[in-house]
Amino acid sequence: MKLVNLSAGSPYYNPHIQRPAAYPPSDGYAPPEDPLVGVARQIDAVRRLKARAPAGLLVVGSAYSYLQEYLPQVAQAVVRSGWTDLVGIGRMVLSYPAIVSDSLQSGILNPRLLCRTFSDCTTAPRNGIISGCYPLDDYYAAKPEAAQLKRLKRGAAL
Repeated sequence: MKLVNLSAGSPYYNPHIQRPAAYPPSDGYAPPEDPLVGVARQIDAVRRLKARAPAGLLVVGSAYSYLQEYLPQVAQAVVRSGWTDLVGIGRMVLSYPAIVSDSLQSGILNPRLLCRTFSDCTTAPRNGIISGCYPLDDYYAAKPEAAQLKRLKRGAAL
């Protein structure tokens, strides 16, 4: 094994642990803690595991999306500190596929494209709808599934 990605669980069953969010899933539960606590716990768990990893094993830390515009700075800090070798970006690329290149090339992120942790990307597949960033990505917003997801969320809020 040459690389391991350290995740904390399933975003479909325990989202507050693996993908902290400002807006909990409409079909989920209210998180028992501030989302930043979950991000800090994940960073610390990866740091502790990286310290015990055998030489040559690349460690990827994930669950940084909640950091939004601060994600590149925190990612840079944890890599420079040796707490992880790489930072994995998952759902953030649904709304902002060019986040890494924008960060590296200009150091400026487009705030309109940043994942704001609305939870639609996990609410949708839990309900048989394709995953995507419905609030921020015009491609998904124009799909018929967007209306289906809105109806589903309205029904969950009742």
